[in-house]
Amino acid sequence: MNIFILLAVGLMALLCTVTDSGAEPPGHLGDVNMPVLRKNDQAVQLMVDGSPFLIFGGELHNSSSSSLEYMKPIWPKLTTMGLNTVLAVVSWELSEPEEGVFDFSLVEGLIQQARQHDKRLVLLWFGSWKNGMSHYAPEWVKRDLDRFPRVKIEGGKHVEVITPVSDEAKNADTRAFKSFMKHLGQIDKDKHTVIMIQVQNEAGLLGDSRDRGALANDAVGKPVPKALMDCLVAHRETLLPELRAKWASTNFTTIGTWEDVFGPGPSTDELFMAWHYACYINHMAKAGKAEYALPMFVNAWIVQPEDEGPGDYPSGGPQAHLHDIWHAGAPDIDILAPDIYLPNFAEVCKAYSRSGNPLFVPESRAGVKGVANLFYAVGQNAAIGYSPFGIEDRVADPESGPITQSYRLLAKLAPLILAHQAKGTIAGVSLDQENPDQKVALGGYTLDIGIRRSRRTSNLPDLGYGLVMAVAPDEFIVVGNDIQITFQPTTPGPPTVGLAYVEEGDYVDGEWVAGRRLNGDAIMLSYHIADEAQHNRTGSVVRLMGDQPGIRHVKVYRF
Repeated sequence: MNIFILLAVGLMALLCTVTDSGAEPPGHLGDVNMPVLRKNDQAVQLMVDGSPFLIFGGELHNSSSSSLEYMKPIWPKLTTMGLNTVLAVVSWELSEPEEGVFDFSLVEGLIQQARQHDKRLVLLWFGSWKNGMSHYAPEWVKRDLDRFPRVKIEGGKHVEVITPVSDEAKNADTRAFKSFMKHLGQIDKDKHTVIMIQVQNEAGLLGDSRDRGALANDAVGKPVPKALMDCLVAHRETLLPELRAKWASTNFTTIGTWEDVFGPGPSTDELFMAWHYACYINHMAKAGKAEYALPMFVNAWIVQPEDEGPGDYPSGGPQAHLHDIWHAGAPDIDILAPDIYLPNFAEVCKAYSRSGNPLFVPESRAGVKGVANLFYAVGQNAAIGYSPFGIEDRVADPESGPITQSYRLLAKLAPLILAHQAKGTIAGVSLDQENPDQKVALGGYTLDIGIRRSRRTSNLPDLGYGLVMAVAPDEFIVVGNDIQITFQPTTPGPPTVGLAYVEEGDYVDGEWVAGRRLNGDAIMLSYHIADEAQHNRTGSVVRLMGDQPGIRHVKVYRF
């Protein structure tokens, strides 16, 4: 029996929402090959046409997909780069230029172009909010301030942000989104060109910790909604530490206003906003899935190092420290996804992988750093995919740049990667000069993985990256660049590990094709004499280096 995870994917959401694991979700129309998120053993994976699918993606600039003519020369470039999936905007303003008059010709054209170039699509619904602002709402919404109130921030200034407390705005956006999803089901239910939907973009309020308009002021003075309190009370012991600590400050009070329950201050304002954004967006997602139940996610503008508090970053958005609120308020959202441009990529991935939340990175870097991010997310966090932003002009060398090389290489390995994600027998590393080493426990060994060293110089490469899979007892597949690996046993037996063999090679039609057998200088442990950690070590090493990432098939033995 298939187990569909189409409601909450976080632990709280799974506990707060009862789902019949054998029931077909609304909108699936009897299609067992419909894209869906499914728990496969140890990983939640995106299933497309009945098989696990790994997104090698790229997000277009916001305005590119508003013109089919503009997109024509871009598609071949995306093919050259090795993308299998394109993230493209669909806006409310172009879908409903007049109230009740819908035009989805642009959506139809994007789908046709994607099919012509053998690409899948993730469509991004820019409705009430994009980067926290309301630029993509139709003109008839923008002009009607009485019907669709804007947020008021401290000082009495109205900003160009539709308040998430407005039922009128929520219902209008929902009607458009529901029509969009219904039309999508009618034109794509047989082909599954579109595999996921992003609902809104980087929701949250900039400029203040909460809306201070009349609707919001009325709502914040009322008791915390019973639906939220029931969920928090039922699962108090499993809340993420950020929310649990805040609630503990009032001795876990369960009755009263937001300040009564969580204490005063901007961080409570942020919880209030998170609840209203989550409920607004969930209202849309639920209505959309009733028409055509594709997996749906929201993306987050994450907290930046210089931010001092909510409002410096979008207050109430799906930040890592607000996931409990979002899981409770938006059980029909499947993934809370971070947009990551910061150097602490691994830390952000860890924060967004808590409570069973699947990792998908819809916006991030390209270049070598982007490749390191890709390898780490897929290998260490079982990410369902990775996508640099502004893909059509952020890749300097579409023919052979770092992202192109890596997408082409990992595409050959995708079935193997997906299988080992499910088994939990895969690990990823991203190393730099400040963090040049990482230990990984895999297959009965501790793998000492470091940036590639040299006997002749203490200079290290700027970056090293890779992923490792334990494919059989004492056997590993290693993929990456500018790394070196030594092995230490973690099970009883002889204490020293040697290399039985190391092969270069490639995967062709899913089968390993061996190239050179590496020995001698190619596997001698390499260190600089000043590197005290390596100075007294001898033995063998698996090393990957070159002008592009490579693959090694490694078998070890003990003596």
